[in-house]
Amino acid sequence: MKSLSIKDIATQANVSITTVSFIINGKAKEKSISEAVIEKVEKIIEESGYKPNQIARSLRTGNSNIIGLIIEDISNSFFSRIARLIEDKAYKKGYKIIYSSTENNVDKAKELINMFKSRKVDAYIIAPTKGIEEDINLLLAENTPVILFDRNLPDVKTGYVGADHFNASYQSIENFIQQGKKKIALVTTDINVQQITERLEGYKKALEDHNLAYDENLVVKIHFNQDEAETMEQIKSLFLNQKIDAVLFATNYLAISGLKVLKEIDKKIGDDFAVIAYDDHEAFELHTPRISAVQQPLEEIAENVIKLVLSQLSKKTKAENKQIIVPAKLIIRN
Repeated sequence: MKSLSIKDIATQANVSITTVSFIINGKAKEKSISEAVIEKVEKIIEESGYKPNQIARSLRTGNSNIIGLIIEDISNSFFSRIARLIEDKAYKKGYKIIYSSTENNVDKAKELINMFKSRKVDAYIIAPTKGIEEDINLLLAENTPVILFDRNLPDVKTGYVGADHFNASYQSIENFIQQGKKKIALVTTDINVQQITERLEGYKKALEDHNLAYDENLVVKIHFNQDEAETMEQIKSLFLNQKIDAVLFATNYLAISGLKVLKEIDKKIGDDFAVIAYDDHEAFELHTPRISAVQQPLEEIAENVIKLVLSQLSKKTKAENKQIIVPAKLIIRN
C-alpha cells in the first residue's frame, strides 16, 4: 500500500493541510484543535503508515529532535557505554542521537561540528579536545545548547559533567601506600586534556602527602593513538628497568596493554606487585587475579548530561555555566 502524503491525510480527514501539520508537529493544543479532530487525523496517520520527512519537519518547526554526540573514541568501552546510556535517555525524551569519534584530532572535531550543524541538530554533547574552543563558542553565541562531559575547557562557559579525577587518582595511590608500597609507577597518556592532567596531579599529591619522592622515571607517558606494540615496549621497559611494587594505569586500554606485558614477562600480580586500572572494564573482572579499578559513575554522568541538555533546549536561552562533578569509586578486587 502506498503511504499517504500530508495532503491525502487532510482530504480524508476533511480538514486543512495546516491543521494536519499542527497535529503532526505537536502544536494541536496551542492551536485549539478539538480532541475529535486530533483523534481522527492520528487514526488516519497510524493506518496509512505516514512518516514525516525529518528534514522537512525541522525546516518547518526549527527543531530536528536530534542531538549530536561527539566523543573521543567509540571503540573505547568507557565512551561506548556512556554513549549508549545517553542514547537511551535521550530517546525516552523524544530525541535521537547521532555520534562520531574525534580520535582526539582537532581538525576532525571541527569537521564534525560543521557536519552536525548542516544536519540541523538541536544540541551538542561533546567530550572535547583542545583547539575547538572557538567553534564551541560560536555555537553558544547562536544560543545552540552545548554540554561538555568527561573533560572540560576553561575558555568555554557552558555546562559540564565529569568525574572527580584528581581524588580518584589520589585514593588509588593512597591505597597502594597503605599496602606498604613505595615504588609506585603511573602509566598515562600524553594527551593534554584536563582529566588526564588531574590523574597525574592526584598521583603526585598523594606521594607528597605521604612523604614519598616523585620520580619522573616511574611515570610513562604513552603517545595517544600509537600502535599497541610500541605501547607494550614502553611499558615493558618500565617494568624491566625499575624496581616497581605498584602501578596505576590512567586508562583502561593502557591497563589491558599492561596486563599483556605482565603475562609476557611473567611478572605476577600479588603481595609483591599491585595494579589499579582507571575506568573499569570486564577484562579486569575476568583476569586472575581480578584487577582493582576506578569506576566512573556512567549512569549518573549520562543522567546529568541529558538533564542539562534538555534544560537548555526548553529555555532557549544562553547556556548556563553549570559544573557537575561526580565522585568516582575505587573498586578493590584483590
